[in-house]
Amino acid sequence: MKLKIAIQKSGRLYDESVELIRSCGIQISNPNGRLKTEASNFPLELLFLRDDDIPQYVEDGVADAGIVGENVLLEKQKSVVICNRLGFGRCRLSIAVNKSAAYKSLDDLQGKKIATSYPMVLTNFLRENGIDAEIHEISGSVEIAPGIGLADAICDLVSTGSTLLSNGLREADVILRSEALLIANNQLQDFQNNLLRQLIFRIEALRKARNNKYILLNAPNEQLPRIAAMIPGMKSPTILPLAQPGWSSLHSVVDENEFWSITENLKQCGAQGILVIPIEKMIL
Repeated sequence: MKLKIAIQKSGRLYDESVELIRSCGIQISNPNGRLKTEASNFPLELLFLRDDDIPQYVEDGVADAGIVGENVLLEKQKSVVICNRLGFGRCRLSIAVNKSAAYKSLDDLQGKKIATSYPMVLTNFLRENGIDAEIHEISGSVEIAPGIGLADAICDLVSTGSTLLSNGLREADVILRSEALLIANNQLQDFQNNLLRQLIFRIEALRKARNNKYILLNAPNEQLPRIAAMIPGMKSPTILPLAQPGWSSLHSVVDENEFWSITENLKQCGAQGILVIPIEKMIL
């Protein structure tokens, strides 16, 4: 019995999805060109599908779970469970107009034509904002629609914005910020739920490790209480005496986003030899 997970067979989420599975300690062979592959050390089977098809396959139970962009999930509107936000594949679904267009707010879209590959998401967004516009659903090369007179604006995925610029467009409004999600069928059997929980446990350990760093520093003993309060770690720091009298080594874990804001305070407390080390896995 295996857990079947669908991932994108090609495209922007493929590499990071495969890397995530491997980083969880699950060994899979090179999947290039295959429709599926099995792990050698975990009861898991990967299915390689078009990203647009993944929500349907998960809802139908062909796949037990899947990794898919939030933008795709919202567009397909399938009945699945969101298990985890994975933190990669970040992009935004945006309204874009001609660079020369006199666009000030969403109200400027009233009565206009908008080309998109995401008609459901766009329809809901316009309805919520009281905008009455004509939606043209097209697949691929949405950015050329204004240039050929098909639409006044587009709604499309944006990462860097370079594609918009090369087609004479500018980003006007962001309607959705998206990232990769782990989704699952809402009627899994017990053994499938158990395997999925094991996988999520590993993913969470990776996520915590990615957001935290292991910190080591030397400090005068009289400053240890102040420094320990700044970087309490998971419970409390480890403090070890140094050979030099009056000094100790302090080991702790710190959120990477907070580290730089407290570095100056650490130095003012006399901390020296500050080392910051990546954490591979972190289990609380």
